[in-house]
Amino acid sequence: MTETIGTTASPAGGYTERPLLEIDGLTLEVPGAARPLLADVTLSVGPGEVVGLVGESGSGKSTTAKAALGLLPDEARATGSVRVDGTEVLELRGEELRHHRARTVAMIHQDPRAALNPVRRVGDFLTERLALAGLTDRGAARERAVELLAAVGLSAPERRVRQRPHELSGGMLQRVVIAGALALDPRLLLADEATSALDVTTQAEILDLLRRLRAEGDTGLLFITHDLHLAAAYCDRVLVMYAGRIVEHRSAERLFADPRHPYTRGLLECSPSLEGTSAGIRPIPGRPPSLADALRGCPFAPRCAAAEPACEEWTPRPVPLEAEPGAQASCRRLPEARTTETGLREGGTVKTRIPEDGLAEARLLESGATESVPPRRSHR
Repeated sequence: MTETIGTTASPAGGYTERPLLEIDGLTLEVPGAARPLLADVTLSVGPGEVVGLVGESGSGKSTTAKAALGLLPDEARATGSVRVDGTEVLELRGEELRHHRARTVAMIHQDPRAALNPVRRVGDFLTERLALAGLTDRGAARERAVELLAAVGLSAPERRVRQRPHELSGGMLQRVVIAGALALDPRLLLADEATSALDVTTQAEILDLLRRLRAEGDTGLLFITHDLHLAAAYCDRVLVMYAGRIVEHRSAERLFADPRHPYTRGLLECSPSLEGTSAGIRPIPGRPPSLADALRGCPFAPRCAAAEPACEEWTPRPVPLEAEPGAQASCRRLPEARTTETGLREGGTVKTRIPEDGLAEARLLESGATESVPPRRSHR
């Protein structure tokens, strides 16, 4: 299991409070799938921190976010831990789970129209959200709805509360959805491709709004996107996902300047820069594996230009990167990975910069026996 960056050590520099979101070794399996939806996913989001989660469609980004809401498939078998503000989400049921979704964490989706009833007024959407927070007085709730729309930068908020979704632009609707999320005063925001459907100007305005809101309220933000350039420019830390696994975890600055995993480099090379230039774009060959594809060795090996035969036998694992406390990448061709493998072959003790509780530490004892690791909890 991997070290949680953002608590005692952070390549982004300085988030030492208890994380608002702690996902530790989350593995999610469903019947009939040849591979897990998620495999040993570990990440954290601290107060006032923006953490990016990047990858192609089907990489597991949205499923990871839904785990924080307890929105996992009924037939799924989950192991590991998902804690939001100290509460174990995978153990919540019934009213406790509904309260968690209503008060602690909120999600902002890509398409705001999917979150709004097309025949109801914007004010009705917000007052219903406020009722979940306990504000049931209709007059007070309407006043608060106007305040929320003003807070997210909508002009003429008194008029907007009386309008229906078809009367507003996409950018306006996204602001309404953000206002709805803020109505419950959540500690944690999950933005799932929240700006992908917007034009560049509106996208910049929404990003500035989210940045201001998290700074003012000390709210944590998990920012999910397929655009690595955007994540590197906007986030404090970035995690790159592929086939349900975290393949690289770095500070945004270091990841953009010196990506260590071939998939991360591929994502940077196959998308236009923030300046809008498309010169030198090189698409990643092949396609991401589906749930019907049984994986052997490194899941990216079939698409990797630098893959070697040994990559098909290598068990993916996070490799701590030298001179970057808490930073990790999962590639056997890294110098740090080769050093670890040499130590294992020689029978020495190898620490993988993992917590001392035993859940994520791997030792090879000189006797050749491995140290026992407590079993993870299983949640259905």
